[in-house]
Amino acid sequence: MLFCVSPSPAAAQANFDRPGGDYSHAELPSGDPAACALMCERDRKCRAWSFSYPTGNESGVCWLKGSIPSRVANDCCISGVRGAGVVEPRTRKLEIATDRPGGDYRNIVVKEESDGGECKAACEADNKCRAWTYARPGYAGQEARCFLKDHVKPPRRKPGFISGVVR
Repeated sequence: MLFCVSPSPAAAQANFDRPGGDYSHAELPSGDPAACALMCERDRKCRAWSFSYPTGNESGVCWLKGSIPSRVANDCCISGVRGAGVVEPRTRKLEIATDRPGGDYRNIVVKEESDGGECKAACEADNKCRAWTYARPGYAGQEARCFLKDHVKPPRRKPGFISGVVR
């Protein structure tokens, strides 16, 4: 008898959608994809889920699925299968689902929804900037916004935000 054991727990896939298989959806004003994963866990019919990030003045939407559709790369969403909690990726350069509240001396509207790259570049180009926070559209207003910071504050988990420290 062969048993397959995963070395680590399954995690949701950021920047992927799973189109199709929807049987239910709900708006999530909190904008937290972890709430969508939990909805799937609590519903026996659910096999997979996709969370669409808020856009403009619309709330995030959780899509519950009765099947496990193939995943498709798309910055609109984060998705997973039942049993896959939301574990946002962390690197030394990007702090996903993280805000660094305070220290703001300037904020700018970011034209394109992104992974925070435009915001990081703006901070790196400004000698006064030590850290930055990018807010997806719908999390700090209708448009995506970049907050430049003149001092580094402690990080705080906050869905829809990406932060980084440059100096």
